[in-house]
Amino acid sequence: MPRVKRGFKARRRHNRILKLAKGYRGSHSRLFRSAVEAVERALCYAYRDRKARKRAFRRLWIVRINAAARTNGLSYSRFVSGMRKAGIELDRRVLADLAIHDPAAFGDVVKAARAAI
Repeated sequence: MPRVKRGFKARRRHNRILKLAKGYRGSHSRLFRSAVEAVERALCYAYRDRKARKRAFRRLWIVRINAAARTNGLSYSRFVSGMRKAGIELDRRVLADLAIHDPAAFGDVVKAARAAI
């Protein structure tokens, strides 16, 4: 009885991994065994950093909002509290964008928040 070489299935699995490893340096893009390790590690980092990116952007927005709110004479926490009491439902991304690109409109939001405190 002839031995089973698993040609098609194994080649398809190898090609799938090597396709994911395209662009990696050296043997990581050419040799299956090192490509498997590199791809697994890369996918772990990608999963982790998709979460980390959301945290990093939120921190950036908060820093920008705080800076803009303080130029209008209000701290970040008092500003957010006043917005909540005033019923203004703008998220941090929109507020940070306003603070940078339209400081006058951001100033109006700060006035509304200050009035609600």
